Amino acid sequence: MLPAPTVVFLTSLLIFFFPLMNRFTWQRAVIKVGSALIAPEGCECSGKYLLSLARFITASREAGKEIILVSSGSVAAGRSKVKIRHNASIAEKQAMAAIGQNLMMANWQRFFDFPCAQVLLTADDLRDRTRYVNIKNTLREILKHNALPIVNENDTVAVNELKVGDNDNLGAYTALVAQADTLIICSDIDGLYTADPRKDPNATLIEHVSKIDSTIYGLAGGAGTSVGTGGMRTKIEAADKCTSSGIQTLIVNGRKGETFDTLIDGHVPGTLFTPSSTPTNARRLWLTHTLKTAGKIVVDTGAQEALVRKGASLLPTGIIDIIGNFEQGDAIEVECEGKVIAKGLCLYNAKDLTLIKGIKSKDIASVLGYETAEVAVHRDDMVLY
Repeated sequence: MLPAPTVVFLTSLLIFFFPLMNRFTWQRAVIKVGSALIAPEGCECSGKYLLSLARFITASREAGKEIILVSSGSVAAGRSKVKIRHNASIAEKQAMAAIGQNLMMANWQRFFDFPCAQVLLTADDLRDRTRYVNIKNTLREILKHNALPIVNENDTVAVNELKVGDNDNLGAYTALVAQADTLIICSDIDGLYTADPRKDPNATLIEHVSKIDSTIYGLAGGAGTSVGTGGMRTKIEAADKCTSSGIQTLIVNGRKGETFDTLIDGHVPGTLFTPSSTPTNARRLWLTHTLKTAGKIVVDTGAQEALVRKGASLLPTGIIDIIGNFEQGDAIEVECEGKVIAKGLCLYNAKDLTLIKGIKSKDIASVLGYETAEVAVHRDDMVLY
């Protein structure tokens, strides 16, 4: 048994070092702020809930950390300037967004003595490899020049098929493209609960989630306000995308000023979703999460073995079926016996790939009259599941 003075000494060390061991640390964060915080009344931007966040951003930057904002609010801000009494059409909402963008940016700029930089994106920008890289480079340059990037979906041009749809997932995509280590989602409740705290007084806050599964998704309800497009489910979807790529994710209450004081102190005031893996490279992130699949290639078990066990490229000889009408360079899924085993960029269009499926690579030119490559999908352009 240890002497009493030794026990006291060791206890003191534990009390001192344990909080340090459990401190919340980060270097580059994406902070998503929704319409419920920016335009709490549903029209016009407000600073009611933003001052504490602005102080946190300024203090973090002064400490050498990097922050990118993903901000809603342009449509809500423009709604007060477009006088209609009916449900707004797509064109009217796009007009609201166009009018509201300047108002939303001005609302942010008034809190800072450093420049804010607007970055407008659509889902199509994130799916295109060239534009994806350009976005990454632009964000890097904005941060290099000590400006605050403020990202929003380009609602003035995006139609449904080009929309990310909600800013929770846009926040996740931004964290991926910016290679951030943290996504902070500011909500109007304290985090993820065992039930809806607005309806169930016995609901308790879940402070830590190490694995996102069907049980966690089952806790998600609908949107908390009539202003935004998201809800808890989209926040969990965003956390799922990020944690699977090595990015820790927090859901916190952005309406409480003490939230950001707690974050500055290095602690988590809401729900922390811990990463399930280490950060993966930018191309893998792009292939996995942002690139929309245009078709499917069905392969035999021999091809599956070569892909999964040997890390090989996909050859035409192992292909047994083509599903979909995709073009050269489109993203496709690779399936074997009903299970998707990979995703990648196809070097042939669906029509030509149908003609060369099952044949040896040396015979491609004789069948098609040309040969783009000896492989259908190169291993460098493929992600295994």
